[in-house]
Amino acid sequence: MEARLNLFGNQVATKAGKHINAAGKAVTDSTLPAATQELVKIRASQINGCGFCTDMHTKDATEAGETPIRLNLVAAWREAKVFTDAERAALELTEQGTRIADAAGGVSDEAWVNAAKHYDEEQLGALVTLIALINAYNRMNVIVQQPAGDYQPGQFG
Repeated sequence: MEARLNLFGNQVATKAGKHINAAGKAVTDSTLPAATQELVKIRASQINGCGFCTDMHTKDATEAGETPIRLNLVAAWREAKVFTDAERAALELTEQGTRIADAAGGVSDEAWVNAAKHYDEEQLGALVTLIALINAYNRMNVIVQQPAGDYQPGQFG
């Protein structure tokens, strides 16, 4: 299986990707917990059907010490007892922020207030930015049908 367009060899896509990565560094360097960042990236990627990003971020999370039980339950986080209340709030915000087109009102006040109970202003800024960035990457990869399964942790860093 080949991608419709080589995002890594296309001058415009590569340049845009560098800018997205630069924005992502602000999130990575924030106080938003690294485990929460990976859970957010995985959940948005699952919702968007992005195999490439789901592969990448589950492998990166595993490399960082995330447990198989938690990774296997990300898609069913509401019923899983393995996530903290803060992680659950981040996952809810991720779902609503990813499914904006499916909800007439966008992200609910309830989801926002719940996230704000667990995260300070810097972390909320990082969380909002992260949700937007992973959705951008998901869309790029889904549009070109980027194949999944070959990612090796650290290959882009």
